[in-house]
Amino acid sequence: MKKKDRRKTHVPFRLNLLFLAVFALFSVLILRLGLVQIVYGESYQREVEKTEDVTVNTPVPRGRMYDRYNRVIVDNKPLNAITYTRFQGNTAKERLKIAKKLADLIEVPYSTNVIDVPNNKDNKQDVVKITERDLKDYWIMLHPEQAKQKISNEDRKKVEAEEMTDKELYERQLSRITKQDLQTLAGDLEVLAIKRQMEAGYAQTPQIIKSGVTNEEFAVVSENLEQLPGVDTTTYWERYYPEEETLRTLLGNVSSANEGLPRDKVDYYLSRGYSRNDQVGTSYLEEEYESELKGQKEKLQYVTSRDGSLIETIQLSEGQRGSDLVLTIDMELQKAVEEQITNQILQKKQMSGTSYFDRAFVIMMDPRTGEILTMAGKQYVIDKKTGKSKINDFALGNLSTSYTMGSVVKGATVLAGFDSGAITPNTVFVDEPIKFAGTKEKKSFKNMGPVNYSTALKQSSNVFMFKTVMEMAGVTYHYNGSLPIKSDTFAQLRSYYSQFGLGVSTGIELDNESKGFQGGSSIPGTALDLAIGQYDTYTPLQLVQYASTIANRGYRIKPQIVKEIRKPTIKEEEIGGVQYSFETQVLNRITMKQEYIKAVQQGFKRVTQEKGGSGYAAFSSASYNPAGKSGTAQAFVKNPSGGEPIEVNNSTFIAYAPADNPEVAMAVVVPSAFTPSSPNNISKELARKAMDTYFELKEKGEKEVEEQEEQQKVINTETTSQ
Repeated sequence: MKKKDRRKTHVPFRLNLLFLAVFALFSVLILRLGLVQIVYGESYQREVEKTEDVTVNTPVPRGRMYDRYNRVIVDNKPLNAITYTRFQGNTAKERLKIAKKLADLIEVPYSTNVIDVPNNKDNKQDVVKITERDLKDYWIMLHPEQAKQKISNEDRKKVEAEEMTDKELYERQLSRITKQDLQTLAGDLEVLAIKRQMEAGYAQTPQIIKSGVTNEEFAVVSENLEQLPGVDTTTYWERYYPEEETLRTLLGNVSSANEGLPRDKVDYYLSRGYSRNDQVGTSYLEEEYESELKGQKEKLQYVTSRDGSLIETIQLSEGQRGSDLVLTIDMELQKAVEEQITNQILQKKQMSGTSYFDRAFVIMMDPRTGEILTMAGKQYVIDKKTGKSKINDFALGNLSTSYTMGSVVKGATVLAGFDSGAITPNTVFVDEPIKFAGTKEKKSFKNMGPVNYSTALKQSSNVFMFKTVMEMAGVTYHYNGSLPIKSDTFAQLRSYYSQFGLGVSTGIELDNESKGFQGGSSIPGTALDLAIGQYDTYTPLQLVQYASTIANRGYRIKPQIVKEIRKPTIKEEEIGGVQYSFETQVLNRITMKQEYIKAVQQGFKRVTQEKGGSGYAAFSSASYNPAGKSGTAQAFVKNPSGGEPIEVNNSTFIAYAPADNPEVAMAVVVPSAFTPSSPNNISKELARKAMDTYFELKEKGEKEVEEQEEQQKVINTETTSQ
């Protein structure tokens, strides 16, 4: 009985204990819910309202370009910029409101040829071009009631009857907006220009409204960012050229923020993570090495609310500027040679017979590696508006334009004769005027009498080359006889020339390289002209590759303009480590025997170092043991009066040095240098000055690199000790 009573009193105690525990748990839960609702409620509400996070990329500076001795050729100049990021949910009215506020704070240059407006800003800045469609869309936004009146009831009925689409209706509405209507927008064009920039790209992608803003504009916009949702102040980089116009055509161009991606390549770049207003290389080195120069963008994550408002910006990864290019060019040599060309053009234009002379090229290459040391070209032009003359950079003409080169190709002709078995080093031909039935005499500039290949090169005998080709074609020469040269002789000669790079691609990795032009006639006499460089055309780049092939004893080397790709560095004075180094590439070995190549080299040496040589007067005093070959080619230019074409002469020269172990090869090409009655020595003068300058500056450049390396060692030692 007592045991039973004890069990009854024990059960209520346990039950009370359970109730107490439940009460405590509910108290904690209520306290937690209150804490979440009252203290963290706003924060959690924001989390609930978040949309999907959006990751965007922001631009970084492009890689620099250096010359072969690590001198900066292309750099970046930081500019203040104002950007706008359009988030989902932003309306056109909201953007218009922001644009109006920005128009009060900054000045944005614009232009339009639709309505009459004054030029509002200087043209040095990027100008926003406002199209007619921009104006009409904007007019409809500002004048909704008047815009409705541009649509007739008949138009609306057609839409209801599905006889016209909404798009067609809008196009019809636009077509009825008059120029007088648009003229009312003259005072709002800056607002429209800003709004246009704001809407230029995709949502969640920063768009540059204006680059190069003044410090005052930068400061005032920064102070008002809370009133300008989506607007930000940042840094934008513009390409900077310390040497100004030197080599500019070869370096290429970069699109501006307003230009953005090239229209014909938008899809290509967008598929690779670019934004529409990203800067990209649009020509030559900037375009060719875009993937290396562009860098790695900074990645940001934008967290937005349901209404599209920005809640938070999270940096996912830091950006890194583009890799640097080290070019093969010696910039000091480039500048000096360009100045020499400019001076020669201005000087020779004062002489008689140079009315049609308007350009000159000097290109130098290391025959051992194919590295282009200088690619200089200048063009004399007359400004049509002012009538004043000026000298423009035309470095690209070295690979994009071609000319008849004259006697400089005779080395290849001699080697073709040797290799084909038509002649031997012991062959002697009489240099005398030759004539075929129904044609004029063909001859050298003087009658030389008996000559072998070496003297033919030294004194530039045309007749020796003519007779070599006739031997190749199996033709026995008779005065006033026939010349039964078949078309396969042309193919044979061109096949030999192509081994040296003449008439074919040099292999350089740049756009718009010309292969030159082959004469289309198979008249027998033109085969003789081909043998002395008077028929097919070649580029200066092909000519220097040909000279290099002879200089290095038979190896056609691919020309290269970029030496290395280097890692980007934070400190401007430092050069990064090598990411990639371009190796020498042999395109082919010519088929001629070494003894034949050496024989032609000896002939080229006699040209510059023996009295009577065609280049002796220019190079006899040179201390660096030069070898070379001169050339003069007949050409024709258009007659401004509309009559028969006018005969001119192209002046050319190739050279290399030192003759026994060449380290530099050169081609000088001066098209339309003079008329036949008024010759001058411009190509030889340019060749001598350029070659002298190379040897003078080479030591200077090498010393600069040694000093940089020593300085870098000191910096590395100090960094390690710290």
